[in-house]
Amino acid sequence: MADDIFGEIYKEMGANPIINAIGSVTLLGGSTPNKKVKAAMDKADSAYVPLPHLQDVVGKRIADYCNVPSAYVTSGAGAALALAGAAFMAGNDDNLIEQLPNTSNMKGEILIQKCQRYWYDRCVEVSGAQLMEFGDESTATESDFENAINDNTCGVVWVANEMSPGTVVGNNIMTNPLSLEKVIEIAKKHNIYVLVDAAAQIYPLDILGKYVRMGADAQVVAAKYMGASQSVGLALGSTEMIEKIANQSFTGYEGRRIRGIGRPMKVDRQEIIGVTVAVHEWVTMNHEERLAFAEQQSSVMLAPLQNIAGVKAEIIDNIIGNQPFGVKVEIDEKITGISAEQLVDKLKSLDTPIWTRNGSNHEENIIKLVPWALNTGEDKIVGENIAKLLK
Repeated sequence: MADDIFGEIYKEMGANPIINAIGSVTLLGGSTPNKKVKAAMDKADSAYVPLPHLQDVVGKRIADYCNVPSAYVTSGAGAALALAGAAFMAGNDDNLIEQLPNTSNMKGEILIQKCQRYWYDRCVEVSGAQLMEFGDESTATESDFENAINDNTCGVVWVANEMSPGTVVGNNIMTNPLSLEKVIEIAKKHNIYVLVDAAAQIYPLDILGKYVRMGADAQVVAAKYMGASQSVGLALGSTEMIEKIANQSFTGYEGRRIRGIGRPMKVDRQEIIGVTVAVHEWVTMNHEERLAFAEQQSSVMLAPLQNIAGVKAEIIDNIIGNQPFGVKVEIDEKITGISAEQLVDKLKSLDTPIWTRNGSNHEENIIKLVPWALNTGEDKIVGENIAKLLK
């Protein structure tokens, strides 16, 4: 990593660039679009185009790539959640679209399993929807769901995770949510919509659009994981639902002159072209090569961390989802004289700071190193700096 290249533009502005060993997180900038995506975005500068028309054209392409009926490009997966919430409540009724986020005289409640409450469900509430819980902290039953549905219910949110059921959520409780199959079955019986947050569910490839094919009305995806810019996402769904989502969006606001909540959630023409290319690249690339490279980077980080007293370091062999492989470092503070939390702080205070993925609350003595966002040579720098601090 050449010091005169690394973060040069940030240094010129007076900002401090960091080495990102956490991966694709919004806080650190999310993603680095690949070369083909950047080139396509640059070409998009050459002309202007009506964005409702562009959304329709690329939506058909993306839908084809993901094997779903329809798709719409949004300003991130969070915006897709908000727009879907609005679509569930207001549909194609222009008066209701303009009334939101005031939900008076419309079905304004969306259900969510208590055991699936998570950091980003707030995005659904941006639409004005009220999230109503059913079940308890660890599970939910069919009767819990049935009993929660009332005259004010318009839909339900289901949170996808490659490890579900039996996954650890934010409060570190092992949960066993009601399956999506049952959620869809019951929702359809009661004529309410189903929204699946599948932001990071992009690999294996059959996950893309899987939940729509199962019967969900909409599935949201964060396109940053596929080599697009971090500020774009996808809403995948039925033709009917994607039309309703588009009507709530910035293109509906400007193209139809209907003042929906989606006006601030704008996407530019360059991003729309870029994400279309990114999805095509993702579904056609050699993923074996991608995974092999991530494993190689992880091995480079691991090498200096072997045979250090009080340290157990091993490869994370996960290939599912958006960020494969990585290194798990377990620290015995009594031997090393430094806790995982102190190590994280020391790494952030280096001349070239290194940010790492901390363990969750039940893994206080663990840090995780993710290769996803590392530049060439940074894997070696990460491993060697951590080893130096631990020794």
